[in-house]
Amino acid sequence: MSSNPDAYDYLAESIRAWPDQPALAERLRKAGWSKVAWRNLSGGIVALHRGFKIP
Repeated sequence: MSSNPDAYDYLAESIRAWPDQPALAERLRKAGWSKVAWRNLSGGIVALHRGFKIP
């Protein structure tokens, strides 16, 4: 779709590098967030993560 497909290689690389839902939730927990959970949207293409962090 583009005249320069190499310019968009970063998109595929970024998608592959992004953690899945459980891995992202674990990263949030390690960063100090509690009650971390997520909800898949659009069949899991998008996920909404949430948590609580008390300062």
